[in-house]
Amino acid sequence: MTFKNGLPHFAKGTVVKGFGRGSKELGIPTANFEPHIVKQLPPELETGIYFGWAQIDQGAVHKMVMSVGWNPYYKNMEKSMETHILHKFDEDFYGRQLRVCMAGYLRPEKDFTSLDTLVEAIRDDISQAEKQLEDPNFRNLKSSKFFDHGAQNAEH
Repeated sequence: MTFKNGLPHFAKGTVVKGFGRGSKELGIPTANFEPHIVKQLPPELETGIYFGWAQIDQGAVHKMVMSVGWNPYYKNMEKSMETHILHKFDEDFYGRQLRVCMAGYLRPEKDFTSLDTLVEAIRDDISQAEKQLEDPNFRNLKSSKFFDHGAQNAEH
């Protein structure tokens, strides 16, 4: 795990339909931000896999992993931010507000030779994220004012 400039980074926006691969192909559902949120990422945030915290609407704050980039395996033409929240939800949340705190960087994005190796890497990313987020420096970000909707001047 290495730190990157620009972290932690906070983002919020509406969940939109992505490519439909997370749940269907990978068994790992993701929440996708609108393209204009992706375009607002600071240039010092490299593409790759990040970990941190996520919240849907005013709900609980959960651990998450996020892929930022073009997903070489799928050869995306548009950069995306795909968030996998480490919590089982009973329904999708298209159109709802997603808030994320990108706390740390796990690895650069890369291509994979098969769907199985991609899924294996994602599962390893999830495991690494769960461990990293137990560190008090990262765990404290879960209580950020950014996730407190009562705070009018929350970070963003």
